Amino acid sequence: MPPKSRKPSLMIRLSSLVKGRRSESADELSQTATEIANTDAGLSRSYHEFQPPIRESRSENTAVSMHGQHDLLRLLQPSPPLQPYDPAAPRAHSGPTSFFQGASAVQMRDIQYFETSHLTVNTGGSGEGEKSADGWELLLKHTAPNALYNSSVRYDASKCDEDTRVEVTNEIMGWIVDRDGPLPLLCMTGAAGSGKSALQQTIAIKCGNHDILAASFFFSATDPSRNTIKAVIPTIAYQLGRRNPILKKQIKSAVEEDPLIFSQTLQAQIFGLILKPLEGTKMNLSCLPHAILIDGLDECMGEDRQAELLTAIEVCLVAKGLPFRIFVASRPEWAIRTALEPGGHLHKVAYHIQLSDKYDASADMRRYLRRRFEDIGLRVGNPQWFNQDDIETLVRAASGQFIYVATVSKYISERRGSPAERLKIVLTWAPHEGQMARPFEALDTLYTNILSAAKNAYEAVDTHHGRDFLLLIRAHHINLAGLSEVRGEENLFSDLRSLMTLEKNQQEDLQLRLYHKSFFDFLEEESRAKDLFVPCSRVHAHLANCAMERIIECPLDFCSLPDKWEELPLPKPQRACLREAIKSLPPFLCQTAASDDEIVDFAQKGGWPKLDKLLPLVYRTRPSPNMGAFWINYLHVFTLSSNVSDSQPLL
Repeated sequence: MPPKSRKPSLMIRLSSLVKGRRSESADELSQTATEIANTDAGLSRSYHEFQPPIRESRSENTAVSMHGQHDLLRLLQPSPPLQPYDPAAPRAHSGPTSFFQGASAVQMRDIQYFETSHLTVNTGGSGEGEKSADGWELLLKHTAPNALYNSSVRYDASKCDEDTRVEVTNEIMGWIVDRDGPLPLLCMTGAAGSGKSALQQTIAIKCGNHDILAASFFFSATDPSRNTIKAVIPTIAYQLGRRNPILKKQIKSAVEEDPLIFSQTLQAQIFGLILKPLEGTKMNLSCLPHAILIDGLDECMGEDRQAELLTAIEVCLVAKGLPFRIFVASRPEWAIRTALEPGGHLHKVAYHIQLSDKYDASADMRRYLRRRFEDIGLRVGNPQWFNQDDIETLVRAASGQFIYVATVSKYISERRGSPAERLKIVLTWAPHEGQMARPFEALDTLYTNILSAAKNAYEAVDTHHGRDFLLLIRAHHINLAGLSEVRGEENLFSDLRSLMTLEKNQQEDLQLRLYHKSFFDFLEEESRAKDLFVPCSRVHAHLANCAMERIIECPLDFCSLPDKWEELPLPKPQRACLREAIKSLPPFLCQTAASDDEIVDFAQKGGWPKLDKLLPLVYRTRPSPNMGAFWINYLHVFTLSSNVSDSQPLL
């Protein structure tokens, strides 16, 4: 007897109905609709028959809730035209409001939400009570405060020791102060861990002390506020405006004239927020600070976006002959490498420093380690606890990567262990001579052993309740607004202080920050992490479960919800976590191979009706018969359309 074929998950079947992926007879549609409608919230009965689709790639589960016993066939019928929202219109309540009531196959894409009380777009009318946008406040909403060189989140940012990197620092500072030099753009490239960010931070401090720093922007792959290009130009414009009140006024006016400038191209933003305001000042620009520093371009998401930023800098700033000296640091990834190569658009206009090739950092590493080890000796009262051979072994193992000796120093100096014992252990991790040609080998070995030791220490304590150490580390380092709670799990990171730190965000919630992108890369690449690798599908499944738990455990009276999200009777941090759970659930359900059992459990605990009531508040919209289709379309837009082929039957 041939094996019984598995049905795709109910979530995908429902989404395929709404999206019209294949035509079915009325009887088949009615049968599927009845199957769904007869469940508790559309999901709860006979959950053992719900099987994820058989697919070699990961399963894509989509989900939708229905309030009460809605007839799914209504989703397939043409919808009446949307009516304009009239704030003065009375709101009729014949029962609990459902976000999905009467939903139909409405297509909504590229939705943008402007959550600001100051923005008013004038479409030609001049009605009473209309407020103009406050340009400076609107600009602030689009900046990335964490990207500034002196941001509070970068309080412990690495910088060069006083007598290290002297030659390259002098070369960079000499180029910056030479405002008449022929090349106004400096690009410094170097391998991971070669000390680019420490140099950039050192240069920023020096420029700040000499009052020549116009602006800085430090990208970070692990910080959502500064791992894209969207905040780069507004943040630079903000810093320029702070340095001159006349320029600030011009920038403010520019935003008020075009409050949608932030959704335009980078070149349009540079023209509108920098070039036009500078021209409007009618002043001698040579009196302004002139150093603009951009660090970690490779940590900006999307190589095409990195290339766009470089092109915008060259076209709008370099070619215009403005008196700025722009210093960009990056790994030699595709965008900057091709731009600097012969024939590239930056080849003739940029001064290029190849850090790893031009400067040997070995002597600087020796000085760095000796100073740190001498400080430890003073602390423990034993200045002879190390010798020069130990330092030489570590410098050889570093293979030019300053991050290696910096991480070793942090690990050895942790107060939880004996420095001498930890030094002995680290020396045993140093690669053999035959491995010196593989620069990441020593760093990966260091990361592997630190992470393994922390894992063993965590699992040796019987208070972790069977939680997966590696999964939790991967989930926490995504830093999604408290979906995976950090508070109360400080012991999870107690032996990883050399690699990461816990810090409070603006909502006073603890979040995880990795010291260096190389550890982020290590966690992301199976070829490097090996047995310590945790696939993204497991992380997404964990975060989807966290999101569903947040919704289920929400302690609200759902029979009497307020009209506005801000009026929910919850503490502000709890509201923020709940909002993140609701908005993050669709992509995580789409990106994970979570079983239907977990989704059915969510339904049996009343999750879908709660979600149904909360969605209108989250998206700041009046409930309408068509809004259910938006959430279904939201699920589809994320990954379903790109991961399920049209030739693959779903029903």
